Amino acid sequence: MLRLIFLLVLSAGLEGCAIPPPILEQVQQRGELVVATRNSATTYYEGRNGLEGLEYELVTAFAERIGVKVRFVVFDDIGRLLDRVARQKVDMAAAGLTATEGRERRIRFGTGYQRITPQLVYRAGTRRPRSMRDLVGENLEVVAGSSHEEELRRLRDLLPDLSWDAREDIAGEELLHLVYQGLVDYAVADSNEVALNRRFYPELQVAFDLTQPQALAWAFPHTQDSSLYDAAAEFLEEMRVSGRLDQLIERYYGYVERLSFVDTRTFKRHAWQRLPQYRAWFERAAAEHGVDWKLLAAIGYQESHWDPEAVSPTGVRGIMMLTRATSDLWNVADRTDPEQSIMAGGRHLRYLLDRIPDRIPEPDRTWLALAAYNAGFGHLEDARILTDRASADPDKWSEVKKRLPLLSQARYHRTVPHGYARGREPVVYVDNVRKYYDQLSWLIDQQEAPAPPKAGKGYPLRINPTLP
Repeated sequence: MLRLIFLLVLSAGLEGCAIPPPILEQVQQRGELVVATRNSATTYYEGRNGLEGLEYELVTAFAERIGVKVRFVVFDDIGRLLDRVARQKVDMAAAGLTATEGRERRIRFGTGYQRITPQLVYRAGTRRPRSMRDLVGENLEVVAGSSHEEELRRLRDLLPDLSWDAREDIAGEELLHLVYQGLVDYAVADSNEVALNRRFYPELQVAFDLTQPQALAWAFPHTQDSSLYDAAAEFLEEMRVSGRLDQLIERYYGYVERLSFVDTRTFKRHAWQRLPQYRAWFERAAAEHGVDWKLLAAIGYQESHWDPEAVSPTGVRGIMMLTRATSDLWNVADRTDPEQSIMAGGRHLRYLLDRIPDRIPEPDRTWLALAAYNAGFGHLEDARILTDRASADPDKWSEVKKRLPLLSQARYHRTVPHGYARGREPVVYVDNVRKYYDQLSWLIDQQEAPAPPKAGKGYPLRINPTLP
């Protein structure tokens, strides 16, 4: 009898100590991957068409790969985010985190998917520091808990008098905005964040890089079970090999450095002075042809800087820089007439979008159409042929843009139907239109016109005359 009781107690004890299933299996059983992230332009945010961001798209694709849905938990404070990962309160973090030695002691970093550089940022017109030594005694700020603070602590071993303010109440984007406003003299931010914000704050300048490029990676708790970690590593490797990772990075970052400080300031001035005269026509053309008026306006700016009298050396003219053939196609009597030019430009963009194969989704569909607007549909198709020959995806702009420049080389353009083209021009063209579109969208969304220049006429005009 005692033996029977002993066996029953032993059996119950063994059942109570049953080994839990692997973490990946646990995630799949509950059907949900819990991911910590940050709300920023480089990670996860709500855009015009729903949730967007590089981290959002990567994690969503990973969750689909393992057969679950994602639940994002958003943190403003990096320290709290890392703490939740370390204490296994979330499955992982995808938050634009730099993999550092200090952080590795608390959490486990996965495969790096992007490389960035921490940069010292200042406002144009103020003193540019040449090294960290120049920052001793200066107003330097960083985000508390960031990898930048960790790097500054390391540098203080070499410069004991180096000091800074670590802000707990602020994100990287807000810190850069304070530099732009002149409220902070110097800040440290990641190069990808700096590049995105310079679209809107061209006065932001990079003094120097603090370190060599560093890897951004997903973060996991330190556990003996590495099943979820290994699945993520396998997924990212597949993304890299297939080219999908490069395509995503191109989508968010592939065009942001194209314009200079002067270009961006000029755009703001022209948006203040010129755009209000033509906005109604851009809106009308966009409504009639089912396109975004801000995209049409961005094309107009790239073509002519919204100058109806503009003429190129090749004879194209007007706000939308219509060729003679395009003007004839859409019955334009006077290419320098703003209304006729804009309406024909909207109709032509719609025509090109409709010629792009239906299987190609946005945003690649629009970017390919923009390349065709600049170079002609035939040359776009030639570049897609070259892309296909290279065993790359001809439906992805990130691949086609690599082959367009080849059309200026005889050994390539002799093999395609439409021959020679200045193939680098449509690549620059698409990058510029994308940036002008972002800038214009930001100005409209902020419901404010750019600050007026100090001299000249016409400055009371606003981008949106209905705004107060």
